[in-house]
Amino acid sequence: MKILAIDSSGLTSSVAVVDKYDLISEYTVNCKKTHSQTLMPMIYEMNKSIGLELSSLDAIAVSEGPGSFTGLRIGAATAKGLALALNKPIISVPTLDGLAYNIYDNEAIICPIMDAKRNQVYTALYEYEDSKLKKLSESMAVDINEILEVLCGYNRKVIFLGDGVEIYKSLIEESGMANSFAPIHLMKQRASSIGALALDYLSSNNTVSGNDFAPVYLRKSQAEREYEEKIKAGQ
Repeated sequence: MKILAIDSSGLTSSVAVVDKYDLISEYTVNCKKTHSQTLMPMIYEMNKSIGLELSSLDAIAVSEGPGSFTGLRIGAATAKGLALALNKPIISVPTLDGLAYNIYDNEAIICPIMDAKRNQVYTALYEYEDSKLKKLSESMAVDINEILEVLCGYNRKVIFLGDGVEIYKSLIEESGMANSFAPIHLMKQRASSIGALALDYLSSNNTVSGNDFAPVYLRKSQAEREYEEKIKAGQ
């Protein structure tokens, strides 16, 4: 059971190969280059370094969203192209689930936050129950103040991670809740977390074909929103 995992939902490009017993390889880059420049070369170099034949893969796992519209589209196109060329299934993993899975078996609430602009974040709430990651909420796009108010109501320690931390850290600290922040090696998206979750999905046959996979955006893109605003203004 061997999976190639891809996450390009945020600023970080990350690819990994996992099997039932091990993380075989992971290649993560956090720089200003676009995912279209980095993703396929990363996959090529990683596979070359471990001598992986793509035909030996059982599935392609990809972060489905939410996240950067461009990043999600590039990740989706890469996963779909490989899946169709290799005749392999796709395992679609929610981006926020993958981020939350960077933290393991903790008593705190886990709150990944990804910057969604306009004072909003993509987020969901998680906790561990019997060493299993459990969702306390669905993925959502919400005002940062609104989710902080919800979290304060739990009266529990909260671990924050994701690219939204850098933007909203002072606001989180001023909220008065007990909190901590993931260390830098666990703060951003990692394809190994997507791959680890995908192993469970694959064992349950929770897969889709390359033709059927589509990213999950949660909300319309900025271009779509601006176009709709122009149409309304012209009425």
